[in-house]
Amino acid sequence: MLASAISRLTARRLRAHGSILALCLWSVYLWNMTTPGLLDRAGNLKGTDFLHFYTLGSLALAHRGADLYSMRVQAALAAQRVPAAAGIVYLPLYPPQVSLFFAPFARMSYPSALALWLTLSSLTYLLCCYAIFRACPSLQSHKLTTAILALAFPAFWHLVAWGQTSALALACFTAAYFALRAQHEFLAGLALGCLIFKPQLAIAAAIVFVITFRWRIILGAILSALAQLTAAWLYYGVGAVRDWIRILRNVPHLLPLLEPRLYQTHCLRTFWTMLIPWPLISLVLYVITAFLISVLTVTCWRSRSPLPLRYSALLLATILLAPHLTVYDLVILAPAFLLISNWIVSESRDPAGTGFKLLLYLAFVLPLVGPLARWTHLQLSVPVMAALLYELWNLDRRSHLVPNTE
Repeated sequence: MLASAISRLTARRLRAHGSILALCLWSVYLWNMTTPGLLDRAGNLKGTDFLHFYTLGSLALAHRGADLYSMRVQAALAAQRVPAAAGIVYLPLYPPQVSLFFAPFARMSYPSALALWLTLSSLTYLLCCYAIFRACPSLQSHKLTTAILALAFPAFWHLVAWGQTSALALACFTAAYFALRAQHEFLAGLALGCLIFKPQLAIAAAIVFVITFRWRIILGAILSALAQLTAAWLYYGVGAVRDWIRILRNVPHLLPLLEPRLYQTHCLRTFWTMLIPWPLISLVLYVITAFLISVLTVTCWRSRSPLPLRYSALLLATILLAPHLTVYDLVILAPAFLLISNWIVSESRDPAGTGFKLLLYLAFVLPLVGPLARWTHLQLSVPVMAALLYELWNLDRRSHLVPNTE
């Protein structure tokens, strides 16, 4: 019965499901945002997290590096620049160079800056999807299906709704993929090093490339990260960088502020935190499962599997291993969805493709039901992504795969 249900996931049905999902998601978003003023229908500030980046940009314009990690000062400045934001407080964790990136936006009014940022984020996401799609020859006959599903991806909807920066992380991973595809490992490292603005997303890559001795990638990543921090040091002085490092050390004590809605997270650490009420036991289970995921990912990277499948495994591990991963960060899985789908279509006669279809479908839609974990304490997306990674690891044991020719 399950195999029969999976076989019904034809391109036509996927288009229908995607169209319905995209229509529902974006209709809700537009309905919520079409209110006078800066508050949406739920009474929340439009753009949500973008307010934090707007405030950081305002601090950069004033060269106020000493205030980059003061919640009190930033809350007061946010209320001054955007009166509707009075009372909103954010935990400042981004490295100081992020404020420099958003300084041009802070020269505008908040509504104009928000509109520009959402436009740029959406274009970045769509261009990354298009670039990966162009590299998937077996998907070229499924242009409409791919476009609809890209628009219907719940993580993309959350990215826009929250006004977050995860499209930049997607751009880093996309650039790294094409650099690896062209065998330019140093350039791939430069792209991955840009993830210093979200360092939790670089953990899986660091584990894989250190263990597999890809020193060009490691060197490029280190130089890229250092260049960003040096820019912040030159602009603010060493104090801002030192303050960032200090607050990172205190993150374990700040997690309740960082994750007020734990059910919106999708990683191994918060999976066990929600499921197991005893902190020590949940931490031990996170460490054990993170170790297993790391072993699977390193084994995948050393396998004969082609680069698209190995890179998809790396992206899945990036999500699972990150100690903090909110729903909008799932946009970095867009290349994995496309690359694995391309393999499924090209290997249409392979029975392994049936299991991949189901897992991909579930990984795509389950973020929608993530809020149910508030009551069930079970974030279903996490075991599905782990199962998808396991299947990628298991592929190398199948005789149909040809040796890697990258």
